[in-house]
Amino acid sequence: MKIAIPLANGRLALHFGHCERFALIDADPAGRRILGRQEVAPPPHAPGLLPPWLHEQGAEVVIAGGMGRRALDLFAQHGIEVILGARDGTPEELVQAYLTGTLETGVNVCDH
Repeated sequence: MKIAIPLANGRLALHFGHCERFALIDADPAGRRILGRQEVAPPPHAPGLLPPWLHEQGAEVVIAGGMGRRALDLFAQHGIEVILGARDGTPEELVQAYLTGTLETGVNVCDH
């Protein structure tokens, strides 16, 4: 499984569409462990571009602080699960919590 996390300064970026980089974490859900990590720069920001791009990267899950309705719909069209309301953390902390079922989430911090 590949999990994508938007980053700012190496931690979860709250503004999904304007993040500096993405961490792409390869994980073994059955073994609940992280297998590897890669960081990639997203293409220049344009509405609707990130869902198909992350799909091409192999992402199956996105962990985000917040995201607009249109982006959520586009991720669903690409078969990518979105976990919203994640709180600050490193990609490894967030993915490990997701894999063990302890990821704490709150409200979607994006309102568009």
